[in-house]
Amino acid sequence: MQTTYDPRSAEASAQAFWERTRAFEVVEDPNREKFYCLCMLPYPSGALHMGHVRNYTIGDVVSRYQRMLGKNVLQPMGFDAFGLPAENAAIARQVPPAEWTYANMANMKRQLKALGFAYDWSRELATCKPEYYQHEQRFFTELYAKGLVYRKNSVVNWDPIDQTVLANEQVVDGRGWRSGAIVERREIPQWFFRITDYADELLGNLDDLSGWPDSVKTMQRNWIGRSEGLEIHFAVEGESEPLTVYTTRPDTLMGVTFVSVAAEHPLARKAAANHPQLAAFISECAHAAVAEAAVETMEKKGIPLGIYAIHPISGERVPIWAANFVLMGYGTGAVMAVPGHDQRDWEFAHKYGLPIVQVIAPAKARTGGTRAGEQRARRNPGPDQ
Repeated sequence: MQTTYDPRSAEASAQAFWERTRAFEVVEDPNREKFYCLCMLPYPSGALHMGHVRNYTIGDVVSRYQRMLGKNVLQPMGFDAFGLPAENAAIARQVPPAEWTYANMANMKRQLKALGFAYDWSRELATCKPEYYQHEQRFFTELYAKGLVYRKNSVVNWDPIDQTVLANEQVVDGRGWRSGAIVERREIPQWFFRITDYADELLGNLDDLSGWPDSVKTMQRNWIGRSEGLEIHFAVEGESEPLTVYTTRPDTLMGVTFVSVAAEHPLARKAAANHPQLAAFISECAHAAVAEAAVETMEKKGIPLGIYAIHPISGERVPIWAANFVLMGYGTGAVMAVPGHDQRDWEFAHKYGLPIVQVIAPAKARTGGTRAGEQRARRNPGPDQ
């Protein structure tokens, strides 16, 4: 008996036995409880790294534990091979994307087998193969036929070097995660799924997930993002079409002292034609982050368009400002600003000397509260949009 463990010989022998006996291949067995264990598929744009090892080791431990409990375990593996990373890597090496991708898949498979993970390789898939993506295309065409997908323009993160759209997570300090180029905000046509049509159903079914932690349910509710509100139309001087805003707090309408629009809004772009300072501001905003978390923490900046909206009830003229915290991709790209009842609007109004009107007061203030109390209410407004 060996006194020391020789991983090269021991693991090679065990892995050869698993492959020869097809130890991890799964067949249907109605007499055994099923367990499905799937980890995120790797991108074959290079070789595996320690992050992959950590992730797949955790999944493999779960899979083996369930198998030891007597369950019929399926743990498949494949490659998320239909995307930009593999294409960029191939371009950089001046080889065809298919050649580079399939070579990486073969190398990754060799690495995964060497690690001894209990995968059923008979279920292997690659998303770049027609036998896989034909199903995605079929799903899309069926959704399209039922009116559940639609096309519209939307603002995205654009990498001018990679010539592609980036997710918010792929923008690091304002630059593309791979190219390092300064990312721009561009408006381009995109396809969208009508998931909002199912918001009520999705929210209602969360209550039936008794095994889910409350924190995860809260995250899901926030992601679904259902809100109730109204669209309000403001006439714009010199324009035939009204400016539409969406608000969840129509009760604060009488507190509107200005209207904010995104830098990409058509009104802002039109006004910039004869306004060099506004044009420069729009260009600056084009390179700013679009993630909600980043927008909330950035310095609030803006510039007046030089045109006015008409308050739909009072008839007063309220200035229209371009603001860096209003995003064209959210709502209508325009916000009715109520600085007396919204922290962000208050900060903006305070910075630029715009009026602050309070239209809702706490019960104590309505029944004779002090002037100091009213001032505190203004400085700590409640939520609006």
